[in-house]
Amino acid sequence: MQTSKKSLILYRIAGLFIALLFAFAVANAFADETKQEQRTALFDDLASAETELDGRLAENELWNYWFDLAPTPEVRDLLDAAIERREAYDFEAAENILNEVVKDAPDYAEGYNQRAFIRFLRENYTDSQQDLEIALKLEPKHFGALAGLYQVYFRTGRQEQAFNNLQEAVKIHPWIRERGGLPKKLWPESYRRIHEPSQEI
Repeated sequence: MQTSKKSLILYRIAGLFIALLFAFAVANAFADETKQEQRTALFDDLASAETELDGRLAENELWNYWFDLAPTPEVRDLLDAAIERREAYDFEAAENILNEVVKDAPDYAEGYNQRAFIRFLRENYTDSQQDLEIALKLEPKHFGALAGLYQVYFRTGRQEQAFNNLQEAVKIHPWIRERGGLPKKLWPESYRRIHEPSQEI
């Protein structure tokens, strides 16, 4: 009789544990879906911005979104600390902190993007390019990483690749600050519709 009671208790505990795991999985799936919907809406707002102010506001929302994707509070704190060191022109310390971010969160695009920027500032173009490519694999619409590749390629004398990346960037963000570097003949139609609406046929 005692054995049956113990077995029943164990079955109930196991059932409760399974139910909790299921609830946790459902909550995670819902959170992921919500984040994806938020991402889509933010990029839609950015692409359709018809004034520079609207574009800048939409851009800021996306930067906030990317920073908030830090997988843990500790990673977010490290990212913020790296930005603080960068703004103080302590690029070596900033890169060391971002090494920790990338180590602790290897699937977090913004860690690579921010480290790429520091490496660019330190004129380490090879490693900067590698970080930007990883960032884009993790977030294919990261206009900041595309603009970063434009800068790296342009600085290293690869103009065609530079313009290809800037062209992709302005498709996503028609008000990106680097847009003036794109020759008019390479303007995508989506970009031209916003910047030269009177030229539409």
